[in-house]
Amino acid sequence: MHNGYAVVDFETTGLSPAYGHRVIEIGIVHVAPDGQIEESFETVVNPDRDLGPVRIHRLRGADMVGAPTFADIAGTLVERLRGRVLVAHNAPFEARFLHAEFDRLGMQSPFSEASRALCTMRLALEYLPGSGRKLADCCSAYDIELTDAHEALADARATAQLLAAYMASSSDRSSWDTWGANAARLAWPQVATTGSGWLARRRGGPAVTRTRVDRATDRMPAVEGSGAAFQYAAMLDAALADGLLSASEPAALAALASDVGLEPEEWRRLHRRYFDDLVEAVWADGILTIQEHIQLERVAALLGIPNDVLEHAVHSRKPGERHVTAPMAAPAYDSVSLDEGSIVTLTGEMRRGRAALEADLARHGIRTAPAVTKKTNVLIAADVDSLSGKAKKARQYGIPILGEEVLEAALAAAG
Repeated sequence: MHNGYAVVDFETTGLSPAYGHRVIEIGIVHVAPDGQIEESFETVVNPDRDLGPVRIHRLRGADMVGAPTFADIAGTLVERLRGRVLVAHNAPFEARFLHAEFDRLGMQSPFSEASRALCTMRLALEYLPGSGRKLADCCSAYDIELTDAHEALADARATAQLLAAYMASSSDRSSWDTWGANAARLAWPQVATTGSGWLARRRGGPAVTRTRVDRATDRMPAVEGSGAAFQYAAMLDAALADGLLSASEPAALAALASDVGLEPEEWRRLHRRYFDDLVEAVWADGILTIQEHIQLERVAALLGIPNDVLEHAVHSRKPGERHVTAPMAAPAYDSVSLDEGSIVTLTGEMRRGRAALEADLARHGIRTAPAVTKKTNVLIAADVDSLSGKAKKARQYGIPILGEEVLEAALAAAG
């Protein structure tokens, strides 16, 4: 048994500490070794500089009045992380900023090697095959609600629930215990606590209005292959989130590509693949708005995409032409035929209870899975018109959605 997990999320002024970007908000959720959510902590952090993409994180100068600096809360932060597995969605991003902030204080964090942090985005390749990489997409497969995205504590809470879902899906505890043992050996700096309190952000402002291009990135497939390419694609997602693509981001992306070890040729190939995936996602609903056209032009400029490729992308389909990999509705059936080895996922409050249905399915050699992936054969829903994350994923993948009465009839016929 180990001390558990510290799931963290940082809001920052930009993409890379190499360009002077700083942490401006910290969210931490403690998770027990068995996956149970424990306590949580949050604070805004005064970076003593411009706050960056205000429209995304919604933190303004007025929110920093009375806020501690990183030096003020470093001691308490270490106490809340020491002995626990550091977990984040796109963990190299958090690890890089954590290391940079301690380096500013003349101290060495244990995360000079980002591989020492556990990444729920990377784990999605194992637990959610076929899913996208973004937190919202991974959460939707498990019906985990992600509200107030880009608030550090909200993102940390969703990531903690995602971690717990992965753990519940895992039959092998040894890898989790290995992470715990490794965390116990990490050498954290000795930092005196200053007594400065943590200050939660003020809430109640307007919600973030996401651009359609940013929402499209939720559906983009994960990048397989090297860890460097995977990390870099996630940073491209972050660069698109504000819809503005600030002048500093191309240089920051170039620095990041170098930091993670991408060779120039691999970098160029990844840019082209990323742009192609984004075009497919934007066109999935059969509509390309003027705003989306403009944003694709900006993305093409950011990624160095030639004009002829851009023009083909925006004129390659006719309005209303949906792409076959992203249907708007799942096939409808009034009966179901499931074989031994089929995978079924359930969503909603079932009349007879999930445990009873899962037991009946198991007797016929049919496995139930907690998340919708491309391997799922059918989604059984209390409401076939459900707007749940699982139902949305099923429609995206073209997986049939059936009512529980159809399943009950099939089970009764099977005896």
